[in-house]
Amino acid sequence: MAKTAKTGLDALLRPEDSILVLIDHQPFQFANLHSHEPTMIANNVIGLAKAAKIFNVPTILTTVLEERGGYLIKGLQDVFPEQKPIDRTFINTWEDPNVTNIVKKSGRKQLILAALWTEVCLAMPTIQALGEGYDVFIVTDASGGVSAEAHDMAVRRMVQAGAVPITWLAVMSEWQRDWAREETAMAMTTTLADHGGGSGIAFAWELQLLATAGKQV
Repeated sequence: MAKTAKTGLDALLRPEDSILVLIDHQPFQFANLHSHEPTMIANNVIGLAKAAKIFNVPTILTTVLEERGGYLIKGLQDVFPEQKPIDRTFINTWEDPNVTNIVKKSGRKQLILAALWTEVCLAMPTIQALGEGYDVFIVTDASGGVSAEAHDMAVRRMVQAGAVPITWLAVMSEWQRDWAREETAMAMTTTLADHGGGSGIAFAWELQLLATAGKQV
């Protein structure tokens, strides 16, 4: 599988070439998440999942030892209520053919990953998939580790191996690319308003100002 360039237009994410794998956003992992505020990670991964649904990007949900580690967080499962997460025994998602066979069958080369924890469940599949020729994008603000250092060192390690670090809002923006794509623009802005923090608040304010200006005409 040929890798694409890291620069130029072809280096940006495209919905038709993307596939998203969300790994182990479960209670056990959240319980020892200390690199970020847990509510922020929950918000961001749900926003990322909603963005994937808007742009029809295939999304794989997966857990590890669900009976002990807990079910996928409700807000994330609610985005794909019909999908049963693939439950693994492998710590490294990329060693489970139940996951990798779906990715390979899709034929998509832009692999987007987010996981708890960064240093384990994100790093392992990232490094292995890079070795198999995938262009791997790691969503750093929808992932987290047991400490800030653990998260940071893992991101550095993956970048050295060739992964591209990115945030969930950047993923959604690259998929949209052009506001003239009206079929996704409205749903995207709704997701921004719901999960975009300050950006979402500013967008709601802009709508308020536009509505007020319209009344004054």
